[in-house]
Amino acid sequence: MTETRYSNQELADIFQTIANLLEIKGEVIYKILAYRKAADNLRDYGGNVYTVWQDGKLTDIPGVGKAIADKIDELFSTGHLEFMDKLSEEVPPSLAELLEVPDLGPKKVALFWKEIGITNLAELEAAARAGQLQTLPGMGQKSEAKILAGIESLSRRTTRTPLWKAWPLAEELLTKLKNFPDVEKAAAGGSLRRMRETVGDLDLLVAANDSSPVMQAFTSLPEV
Repeated sequence: MTETRYSNQELADIFQTIANLLEIKGEVIYKILAYRKAADNLRDYGGNVYTVWQDGKLTDIPGVGKAIADKIDELFSTGHLEFMDKLSEEVPPSLAELLEVPDLGPKKVALFWKEIGITNLAELEAAARAGQLQTLPGMGQKSEAKILAGIESLSRRTTRTPLWKAWPLAEELLTKLKNFPDVEKAAAGGSLRRMRETVGDLDLLVAANDSSPVMQAFTSLPEV
């Protein structure tokens, strides 16, 4: 496996996303807090986590126990995290983007997902405009209107693509790349790899025996 170098911020983003998805799932609070604490400590850590990993001293970082250290080791060693893959099968990663809406927390996101099947921002907006949200426990017309205003505010702030739109396309492209004869490995990079709520460009990382035919085949795909 090829090592992948993550910045402290990138690692923090990954563990913050895990914490958010676990809370939406309804996981026990101590697990959620452990990931949030790890994210905060990785973000605030004054040293370079990658260097600490190379020295085999990840558990010396405050808030990083063996379980978190093992996951950081897997990320650096493989560029991949099996735990995140399994969690994404249980909780749609696109739910994380709903947390970008002002005043919308994990409990409300979980309510919308579990009660009426909302998994992304477009579905949330459609449900709000149809008056579906106000029928849910703890919701009303004012709450629904506030969510709509928050969505509109969010759309004005960014021209980036929501994760729920970018992720399926990235998966489709990665599947095709992995089937190219010369490709040894293909994985998501950038904002996709960090599971950010929005994505600028689709960064796809490819290891190949010969890059020329791969680039030619890739650029000829209808999605590109």
